[in-house]
This record gives sequence, structure tokens and C-alpha cells, in this order.
Amino acid sequence: MVAGYRVAVVGATGVVGQEILLILKERGFPIAELTVLADESWDGKRISFGDEQLTVHTAVPESFQGIEIAFFATNGPVSEALVPEAVKRGAVAIDNSSAFRLDPETPLVVPEVNPQDVGWHKGIIANPNCSTILFVVPIKPLHDAAHIKRAVVSTYQAVSGSGKAGIDELLEETRQVLAGEPIQPGVFPYQIAFNLIPH
Repeated sequence: MVAGYRVAVVGATGVVGQEILLILKERGFPIAELTVLADESWDGKRISFGDEQLTVHTAVPESFQGIEIAFFATNGPVSEALVPEAVKRGAVAIDNSSAFRLDPETPLVVPEVNPQDVGWHKGIIANPNCSTILFVVPIKPLHDAAHIKRAVVSTYQAVSGSGKAGIDELLEETRQVLAGEPIQPGVFPYQIAFNLIPH
């Protein structure tokens, strides 16, 4: 790794965490040291970062000692518990969960729309959910030109919004439907294979 920041990715083994790692590698983000964290079931296992194999550690408050930037690809409760711990130890936490999105003390940032808001963070930077990001990026120049007053939006979101468990459930239910077997939903409230769920 090159000279740069001491970075942690929390939830590194999940779908979003894997994507964060991929983008960090693809963009050549300057990383001096990379720590990959997940729940205790992953402790000691290895995951790839480009050509490297990194050991996963359990995410605990002490994990953030010396970390400068912590990317959180976690659910709300995990972020609520660990983001303040990362900030307390000096890290800037970039949170992908819903935990801090409505906090008036936390900037809600989409880089293509309001990058200037990063300037007033107090250790935490939140981002909106995926459908909001995809909506506001093209709307920003239209709003700048014509001042949009109202928008009505319907979204049809991917099962990957529920992480690997959602993807696995879709695959298993698809197999079950095609085999004529009964469906027992677990992640979603009812059958997702060959179906749409209002969100």
C-alpha cells in the first residue's frame, strides 16, 4: 500500500462493504493502512483487496484507535453503536446506514450535489439511501436552472438493499419456485421471487 490514510471499512464482508473496497482499489484511494471489520462470525477470515488478502477483525470500539477515515457499510443499530466510538478516537466516519441521516448536526452529503456540506461535519458524514442519491444527482442541475418545487417519486428497489441475505433469499426462492417447492420467506415479509414488494 502507498502512503496515505489509515482507513477502516466496517461491514467489509457484506455487499456494500465489498463495493466500497472495490471502489477504493479502482480509484487508487491513498491508503497507508487498511483495516477490514465485520461481526464476530467473520473474525480471522480472509477477504480480497485487489491482489492482497486481508484478515477480517471483529468491529469493536477499540478497532478505531489510530483510524483516520472509517467507512460504515452497516445497519442502523451497528452504526449507532460504533460510529460515535470511531469519532471519539479521532476518525471521520462516513456512514451508509440510516442512523444519522436526519440528525441536524450531521451533513447529509451527495458529492455531486452538495460537496460543500462536508466542511461543517463534526466527525460524521451521512449519505442518503441509494434511490435518493440516484434521484438528486440529475435533479440538481434542473433545480439550479428552474427551481423545482415538487417531485413525485416511486422506487422499485433491488433485493440487494437487504444485503447478502436478501440476495441469497431471492436465489433460494427462485430455485424453490422453479422446483415447485413451498416458499418460507425469512428476510422479506413475503415471497420476493417473481414478485415486487412495495417499499
